[in-house]
Amino acid sequence: MATSEAALTALIEPAVTALGFELWGIDYKSQGRHSKLIVYIDGENGVGVDDCADVSRQISAVLDVEDPISNRYQLEVSSPGLDRPLFTLSQFSRFAGHTVSLRLREPFNGQRRFKGLLAGVDDDEVLLQFDGDEYGFPIETIEQARIVPDFDSSSAR
Repeated sequence: MATSEAALTALIEPAVTALGFELWGIDYKSQGRHSKLIVYIDGENGVGVDDCADVSRQISAVLDVEDPISNRYQLEVSSPGLDRPLFTLSQFSRFAGHTVSLRLREPFNGQRRFKGLLAGVDDDEVLLQFDGDEYGFPIETIEQARIVPDFDSSSAR
């Protein structure tokens, strides 16, 4: 089986939801002998250390049986946290109005990193306001996106 994030998500998601959690997203970093699979989970009442341990055991069992990753890797199960990564258009839409940082796969106007107000989504584009303008970035061009925590606001979701 390929180690694409879509294939890993399809394999892991049933185990996560069976334990009552939402699979927020996965991040597979293939780095030879130091590869890492980070699985982000979320729950209605948050996520604790014991929850992460339970989900890790369940996912480990699935991955041991299916063996989707041919090389050695470290499995890490985590809450998305306050600076949660965003993976899907629905997540971007859910956090409209928050400040986010984006890293693009390819430069746009000579740069790859942007920080601004998440204005929402339009079709397959993430709308970001910065420098007085609004820009649309197709979701497939976004390498990484994270919420920038606002510790002065009570609008955390």
